[in-house]
Amino acid sequence: MTDLDQYFEMLGGMSRTARQVRGSAVPVYIGDQTRGTGAVRTLEEQVSLETRTRLLNPRWYEGLLRHGHEGVRQVEQQVTNALGLSATTGQVPAWVYQRIGETFVLDTEMRDRLAALNPQAATRMAQRLLEANDRGYWQPDDATLDALRNASDALEDRLEGIA
Repeated sequence: MTDLDQYFEMLGGMSRTARQVRGSAVPVYIGDQTRGTGAVRTLEEQVSLETRTRLLNPRWYEGLLRHGHEGVRQVEQQVTNALGLSATTGQVPAWVYQRIGETFVLDTEMRDRLAALNPQAATRMAQRLLEANDRGYWQPDDATLDALRNASDALEDRLEGIA
């Protein structure tokens, strides 16, 4: 669900349309037949599962980061897709943004590493987290929000050659 933008464009768009017609939120379910007997999960459960097992899994993101520039772009794309799912379905839990921020932006060593490999994607990642906050999808504490803003500013300065 977080790999491709088509999910929030199509599934999210249909969910949004159904919500407007119905006048209230509609549940979104995902059928998963990747192994064994399969499972049906809510979209929120599926996003949580994918976030834990992929995006926040060091084995997964380290494998991507070995690909350098493109690997960082792929990580950033996951963050953008989560934001798209929030915008269209409202079913991305707030903890997802918190953990993404802690793992990739607020950790100075990781942030510097991402910026060295792909400064544009690293900057977009921080900006997406701030956008998630601005849109009300995630409300971090003041210290976290300040740290995120400072990290975003530092990434943007680096991108512009100021730092």
